Amino acid sequence: MNLKDHTLYLNRELSWLDFNERVLEEAQDKTLPLMERLKFLSITASNLDEFFMVRVAALLRSENPVPDASGLTPEQQLSAISRRVHEMVSRQYSCFTRSLIPSMEKEGIRLLVYEELDQTQRTYVDKYFNNVLYQVLTPMAIDKSRPFPNLNNRTINLFIELAADETMPVHTVEWVEDEGRWRIVEDSGLGPLYAVVQVPTIVPRIVKLPSPEGQHHYILLENIIMAHISRLFLGHTVTRTGLLRVTRNSEYTIDEDDSNDLLDELTRSIRDRRWGYPVRVEISKGMGKPGLRLLEKTLNLTADKIYEINGPLDLTAWMGFAGAKEFAYLRNIPWPQAQAPDFVNQPSMFDVIKKKDVLVHHPYMSFDSVVRFVQEAAVDPNVLAIKQTLYRVSGQSPIINALIQAAENGKEVSVLVELMARFDEENNINWAKLLEKSGVHVVYGLVGLKTHCKVCLVVRREEDAIRRYMHLSTGNYNETTAKTYTDIGLFTCSEAFGQDASDLFNVLTGYSKATNWHKFAVAPGNLRAAFLRLINEEIMLANQGKNAEITAKMNSLSDVEIIQTLYKASAAGVRIRLLVRGLCSLRAGLPGVSENISVSSIVDRYLEHNRIFIFGGGGQAKVYLSSADWMARNLDRRVEVLFPVEDTDLQQELISQLDISLADNVKRREQMPDGTYQRPDRRGRTAVQSQFEHHKRAEESSNEASTEMFNF
Repeated sequence: MNLKDHTLYLNRELSWLDFNERVLEEAQDKTLPLMERLKFLSITASNLDEFFMVRVAALLRSENPVPDASGLTPEQQLSAISRRVHEMVSRQYSCFTRSLIPSMEKEGIRLLVYEELDQTQRTYVDKYFNNVLYQVLTPMAIDKSRPFPNLNNRTINLFIELAADETMPVHTVEWVEDEGRWRIVEDSGLGPLYAVVQVPTIVPRIVKLPSPEGQHHYILLENIIMAHISRLFLGHTVTRTGLLRVTRNSEYTIDEDDSNDLLDELTRSIRDRRWGYPVRVEISKGMGKPGLRLLEKTLNLTADKIYEINGPLDLTAWMGFAGAKEFAYLRNIPWPQAQAPDFVNQPSMFDVIKKKDVLVHHPYMSFDSVVRFVQEAAVDPNVLAIKQTLYRVSGQSPIINALIQAAENGKEVSVLVELMARFDEENNINWAKLLEKSGVHVVYGLVGLKTHCKVCLVVRREEDAIRRYMHLSTGNYNETTAKTYTDIGLFTCSEAFGQDASDLFNVLTGYSKATNWHKFAVAPGNLRAAFLRLINEEIMLANQGKNAEITAKMNSLSDVEIIQTLYKASAAGVRIRLLVRGLCSLRAGLPGVSENISVSSIVDRYLEHNRIFIFGGGGQAKVYLSSADWMARNLDRRVEVLFPVEDTDLQQELISQLDISLADNVKRREQMPDGTYQRPDRRGRTAVQSQFEHHKRAEESSNEASTEMFNF
């Protein structure tokens, strides 16, 4: 078995696009409520935006022609991505225009253009343009003295063609770097004029119109502007109006060693993000060829970066629309969140955790228990210190407020805020400044490493000793995303865990170099080695003729060394079941290589986000939770933590959770040897939707706890 054979690996970027296809399938699923379908479609568009801003931008920047594990060079990857995304965009808009829009119209929800408005609606729109839009719009001409404007990232812009003006000859210009000026390179005489108008982002994109009773009529902002475009170009004739949207590189490079103030440097980089080089341009269907050539030349575009859209640009705008209160009847009936049963009617969380470890499963169990843990610590006079990592937090975070309260109450509060959590940088900077002003000790992590682990440590003085209480999790301290992301949290006061947590914070805030972890495995130190050791232990058992198995759940799998070791395990006879929500570079079911490996992916109403790793079976299983995926970035370039679940009841709970997920025959897809995904055959079988089963189990456990307390 040649483990370097390119055919054994799927390209990570194309595999990610496969995941987005699975999300698109949910938008196409006519058994789902209408607004759930629209939400999934919006998610596919948002996913693509980030994919281009980060992954495609990285490939465009790459100067390394060496192929990846799948045998594709960056150039070949970009070519394959362009083909796949063009096909995906076509399916997105076919779903929107041919399925979702007609379905909305059946519900009395209509998206109109200006020509379709009745007199009342037209009067309303005209007044809205005159009183609001006209005041904020800025037409930007393109000519000798006014070069093509620098369009903001992901904004929608009108690209206007005007009839030739005999008093204004048209010139072709280019920027001369050495001279620091624009220079005329061609005088083409009379020809069309061009201008750009950005659609404002400070007012709603989807404008609600006066509507007949029982109806909901809307018009897009750009359509209102297009209908009144002549008002912005008095004395000229508008001959064509199109739309364009530029997606730009949004990665930034900060030299942390040379930066005197990381906060200021990062703030500047975030501000400059909107001016990154273009990685994709979306244009409305029917853009004139002369105008298109101007765009290609000005934005330095090749044909593969241009996406002609047959419908409204930027489907991400429909996320908020799909979630509007008036359309609740067109969404899933919400599943109420259960309270963590161990804490129901308990006056002190610390008293509960002192007796036993507690597992919480979000969002089936409310995130309130995590918020309460920090809030109790903030006001408990016996609490001496709180230490916590923060990667992504919400805009109105009760946890941040509790940490501030703790500092004001005289407790030692230390918080590591990861400033470079992608696309949450600005929010985290604001929180870091607020925490510092409140007396919290704020640190920004280790140079060159993102701190991605999720740990909260509370140091408490008790009658017999100083005791450390901890919450460790697979997900962020964000009560908003905790309503839609599935994650696992563990509360414990294990002495060995406490020692490791203290050592971890000493590493993060000081110069300590802890290496002798009692229970944790920590990246970038020994986490990779720990995973490899655990897999190899199963290989040894298989070679001895003993039962050997691995069941693991994660977001992504792309690390080549991990994949190669899993292939070795499969060849040795280890049974391997993987639940990988997103990209997966491993190919399952290959004879002689991965025939003992299955890969599944679940896409449902909640985003599968928890990471669970189980090695061995029966009563001998070793069960772990982690913040890390099996990706090189998690194992080598981030601070991550893997921690064991040692209570046998909690181990069985997690094993049962994965068994339920793997039994899903409604929302689970199975990877085929060619890398494609298919739903399992459900004929003659009872439907199993794992997320519903998890919800039902959490609700039953909470109800039982409440009943027991009442009976007592």
